[in-house]
Parts: sequence; structure tokens; C-alpha cells
Amino acid sequence: MSIIDLLPSETPLKSIPAGELVFAQGDAGDSMYVVIEGEVSVLIDGKVVETVRAGGVVGELALIDSQPRSATAISRTRCLVSPVDERRFMDLIAREPEFALQVMRVMAKRLRRMDAER
Repeated sequence: MSIIDLLPSETPLKSIPAGELVFAQGDAGDSMYVVIEGEVSVLIDGKVVETVRAGGVVGELALIDSQPRSATAISRTRCLVSPVDERRFMDLIAREPEFALQVMRVMAKRLRRMDAER
């Protein structure tokens, strides 16, 4: 099941043109984004480390630990995303615990990939 399938039907959506900054490394992180359509590049210190496609998430780490963004996200294509702030994140977890598991799986996959690249 995709993380998109776990979002309620009244989910707010935001359209982002290609090449636009979604958020910058070092910014305060008060929201994560579920990618509904398109592709988002994730960069650390200016280097692309991942391309997130529909069904993926970006910005989850800063939302969870309330620390500055550890990466920059830039739309590669026109994107449709669903912003998830802390209140909405907690509501989604309460309504759909699988949502939390999906986000944790994304984080685990990224951590394992980073460890393998060392």
C-alpha cells in the first residue's frame, strides 16, 4: 500500500513548478511533503543524493526531530505534493497507524543506503 493511499480524501495539495525550491538545508522544518505527482531531488551540500517520486516523502526528519533541515529539496518536474505539518502528522498517525510505519520505512531505507555508501 502506498503512503498516498493512506491520506484522507480531503488532503490539501500544493502545486510546485519544475525547478522550484521546496525547502533548503538549514531551514526550520515544520512540514514534510508527500509527493503525489512528479519528482523531487534531495540534495545534501549541493549533491543530489536521491530523487523522490510519487508515493515518496521528503522533509520527514526535520518534522519529527524539530531540527533544521538536513537537506535541500528541489522539484525536478512539476509536482503535486501534500504538505503535512506536525498537527496533521499526529492526526494521520492516530487515524492510520500504517502511515507512521511507512514514514519509518522511508527513514530506515535512507539510513541503510547512507551506511552502505560509507
